[in-house]
Amino acid sequence: MLDYRKMYFQLAAKVADALDILLKAQQEGEAELMNEERFPGFKVLAIKDEDRHNQKHGVILLRMI
Repeated sequence: MLDYRKMYFQLAAKVADALDILLKAQQEGEAELMNEERFPGFKVLAIKDEDRHNQKHGVILLRMI
């Protein structure tokens, strides 16, 4: 007869290993993103909206530098 309990725990251990690998990959990707220049070759310009009804809204432009 198959030992389902042993198989279950082996599966759970492999799933935990897979989650560890995915979390490490996510953390490394986030760290790499934070260390990079956000928009290489672009400058971010914030322009105030002239429409008085939409003063809370602004426009963001990306311009090549």
